[in-house]
Parts: sequence; C-alpha cells; structure tokens
Amino acid sequence: MYKKSILDAIGNTPLVKLNKVAEDIEATILVKVEYLNPGQSVKDRIAVKMIEDAEKKGLIEPGGTIIEGTSGNTGMGLALVAAVKGYKCIFTTTDKQSKEKIDLLRALGAEVRVCPTNVEPDDPKSYYSVAKQLSKEIPNSYYPNQYENLSNTAAHYETTGPEIWYQTEGSITHYAAGMGTGGTISGTARYLLEKNEQIQVIGIDSVGSVYKKYFETGEYDKNEVKPYLTEGIGEDIIPANIDMDLVDAVVQVNDKNAFQMTRALAKKEGLFIGGSCGAAVYGALEYAREQKLGSDQLMVIILPDSGSRYVSKIYNDEWMDEHNFLDTQ
Repeated sequence: MYKKSILDAIGNTPLVKLNKVAEDIEATILVKVEYLNPGQSVKDRIAVKMIEDAEKKGLIEPGGTIIEGTSGNTGMGLALVAAVKGYKCIFTTTDKQSKEKIDLLRALGAEVRVCPTNVEPDDPKSYYSVAKQLSKEIPNSYYPNQYENLSNTAAHYETTGPEIWYQTEGSITHYAAGMGTGGTISGTARYLLEKNEQIQVIGIDSVGSVYKKYFETGEYDKNEVKPYLTEGIGEDIIPANIDMDLVDAVVQVNDKNAFQMTRALAKKEGLFIGGSCGAAVYGALEYAREQKLGSDQLMVIILPDSGSRYVSKIYNDEWMDEHNFLDTQ
C-alpha cells in the first residue's frame, strides 16, 4: 500500500488529548494536529482543493504559474501542489512573517516577494495588491485568492469536519479554531452543525484584528486594526470565507499569551506548534474555564501549523525578551 504522490498524504491528522495545560478543566480537550500534514499545516487541505477546482474549470493550464498572497502556510501547500503537478509559483507575503517560512517556500522552488505589513489592504504595495497585479501581468497564471475562494471553506467541509465527527464518534460539543481567511472555522463548523446543531463554535482572534468587533456589532471598523505579531490569524479585511452566522463566540488573544502558550505546549505536551496554535489553545481554554465546561463535554481545537516556522522567533529567548514576552519571575 502506497500513496501515488505526497498530495495523497494530506488529511486524516490525529486528535490528541491535552493533559497538563488543561488539568484544571473538567471537559475533555482535544487538539487536531494539523502540522502532521506533509506541508506541516492545515493549509495543505485548501491548496489541493483550490488548484484541483481551478483545473476542472480550466482556470489554469499545464505549465502555468500559481500566484498567491500568503502568510506562508498556504504557500507551502501550494508549492507542494505545484511541485507534483508541474506548475511554477510566485508568492507575496508580509515582512512580519518568519524567515523560516520564506526560506521554506524558496526551498520548494517558489519565488517570494516580501511586502510591507503596515499598509492598507488596497495599497499598491500590500501583499494582496501585488499578488493581484502579478496575476494580471503573467500569462497562464492563476491567483487562487484564499480569502475569497470558496474552495477554501469547501475543503474543510469535505475533510476536516467529517474527520473530527468520525474521530470523536459524534461526541464533540465544542469546536474552536483561529480565524484567518475564515475557511477552517467556517467549513468545519458547517459540517459539524449539520450533524449536531447544538455544537458550540468558538473563533479565536488576535488583538489588533477586526473580527471580534465585527462579530459583536456587524460593523467593519478599520480603527480596530493595530500591529500584532501572531501570524496566520486575525484580519484587516472581512474575507468571503468567514461566516459569522456559524460562530457562537469570539475570543481575542494577545501576542504574549499566544506565544507563552505556544512554548508551554511544546514543553508540557510535546506539541511543537506555531503561534496561532498557542493563541487557539489559550483562547479556547479561557472560554472553557469561563463557561465551566464539565466532564460530559468534549472540545476540539485546531492546531494549524508547526513550530519549525518560528524557531527564530517564538522559540528564541532573545527575540521573546526583546518583545517583553518572557515572564520575568
């Protein structure tokens, strides 16, 4: 028995119980370990789906170029797809992304353009705008646009949701995930809620993102946008893939709490994960404590990516100290 290509190894990631970091919580807390995908992130799922859907629609021809704006993980998934299927790829990213992410993309043969973080989304220098412009200029290119491409949500509806339902034997009561492009939380939640409409969905956001206020008021307020260092969650736009009607609560997590939990999960649970994973766990556990979840309840939290992307940042004492993220006691 073997896989026809590395793309067939995507999905069916395990659920793992949290023990030490959740020992004060009666409920069972499970994490879905998405860094065990071949590209080491949850974004492998959407990369395959977006490109295969594009191929079916004739939006990209053999030998074409995939162009995408990415915080790194979607780029990794798309680079794997490109390698297997024979496409070229160009990725735009922001200057807040870790050096490891950029180096990994280049290792897989991608061209990477680094753009400034602190500009408006519609600024010509933003990584959204540069990706769009390149897709107009380069013949036989395809811009998946993970923010607006509903294949993103569909990938999780078709794979992540059913996996969680099957792995928990339908006993899941709470589902928590970071909110970035919106596909992971929305697609998975839609599937789970079709199975059991009582499941509670908790979105994890970053302080400095527009999502929490948008969830609470329905208002997009760009004054909410502030710089933050957690990569891959939170937004300064409202993507088509986010469906707040599926969400029951949004918890915001600051960088320090996210990164300290990231390191705690490595040291106490053996889970070598990225900063958005730490944010998701921190926020979900805060919610579980607040709601006093009992022993008859089961929460699943998505762990989107690997700690290998953040060795020079979150796992580096000097970097953490420089940003006042280390505990002084």
